[in-house]
Amino acid sequence: MNVDAQISEYYDRLLKRNAGEPEFHQAVSEVLDSLKIVLEKDPHYADYSLVERLCEPERQLIFRVPWTDDKGEVNVNRGFRVQFNSALGPYKGGLRFHPSVNLGIIKFLGFEQIFKNSLTGLPIGGGKGGSDFDPKGRTDAEVMRFCQSFMTELHRHIGEYRDVPAGDIGVGGREIGYLFGQYRRLANQHESGVLTGKGLSWGGSLVRTEATGYGLVYLTEEMMNTHEESFDGAKVIVSGSGNVAIYAAEKAQQLGATVVAMSDSAGYISTPNGVDVELVKQIKEVGRGRISEYVDQAEGTYHEGGNIWEVKADVALPCATQNELNGDHAKQLAENGVRYVAEGANMPSTPEAVHYFQENGIHFAPGKAANAGGVATSALEMQQNATRDSWSFEYTDQRLHQIMSNIFKNVDRTAREYNREGDYVAGANIAGFKKVADAMLAQGVI
Repeated sequence: MNVDAQISEYYDRLLKRNAGEPEFHQAVSEVLDSLKIVLEKDPHYADYSLVERLCEPERQLIFRVPWTDDKGEVNVNRGFRVQFNSALGPYKGGLRFHPSVNLGIIKFLGFEQIFKNSLTGLPIGGGKGGSDFDPKGRTDAEVMRFCQSFMTELHRHIGEYRDVPAGDIGVGGREIGYLFGQYRRLANQHESGVLTGKGLSWGGSLVRTEATGYGLVYLTEEMMNTHEESFDGAKVIVSGSGNVAIYAAEKAQQLGATVVAMSDSAGYISTPNGVDVELVKQIKEVGRGRISEYVDQAEGTYHEGGNIWEVKADVALPCATQNELNGDHAKQLAENGVRYVAEGANMPSTPEAVHYFQENGIHFAPGKAANAGGVATSALEMQQNATRDSWSFEYTDQRLHQIMSNIFKNVDRTAREYNREGDYVAGANIAGFKKVADAMLAQGVI
């Protein structure tokens, strides 16, 4: 049986075994498409059902999370932790609290995390977790009670040498604090390496807050430099206005760019003279408000329910959520002069959008490479916790910058090695896969 037929047969089986999980199907399909050329060149990677084992989580946890709101009413949410692959090290990946969370979403994120973590070059495996709980509109006391209930179950399955969660959408410093406090109570020890994204006074790392956004810009700058361009003087669209988007905008403007648009789920602001990042931080991080409030205090125009991809720019950084940028949006970006797209969110571009970018000469960096800065700095936090050390902002930022530079060079080199020059999707998938696959083969069928 040829490679195409092998992959097709396996993917059909995966669809049947994982029905109703479209995001997971999409993530696996993209990787399998890239692996065809690997299996043709290096057929030993098909031995011992390696690809099938790679696509099957080592462990999937689903649990009930009961908690009491401020009215005294009991609510019940569902919690998840998918421990996908530990061939390279302990499971590492964030927790997402959002109403959209289900098993398929967590599996897609955990699967992507395997390759992302592999690309960092650090000894961490892939996992992901979360809940369909929505922290928006909840009081601090309600969020605390939910987090305590969530951790009461999760604590049995995590540890600094087993599984190290972090934050993601809906899980910031407040939630990590409550989660860690409950873990410490249940474990009866201050095991600081069990969670990352902690407060600076109790085991956290400088740069962790900024890491995903900064890292996204560092890798994009490397990609632009390859084509003798840079952020200096560039116009940039940043979708979203959460943590990743805010710090991507901040770093882009530090490098001389003008961020001309940012968004949230209700609409977007256009800021032709550059966005006031400190004001966005005040609105979104401190006040937990909407991006529409920006135009009440600074120069800009708010577009309710608008399409941020219609803004003219040189660089687009989708930093909101999965599948936010479709094929029609990709055409709009191309027509408006965008030459570089790098994903700050996980899989924000649909397959149609990615295909359009690749077919029309737009340089595209996938999320598993471009947004790896967050987990890379989480791993640096783990190193500091293990040695009871604390590094300076400058040193940690330097380490982050070097990791992102190395990721791009590895992705670029791998794409060339497999005759896919400029195809950073294939380069990221193959480079991430080979490191994990070599470890799995060396460790036997487990």
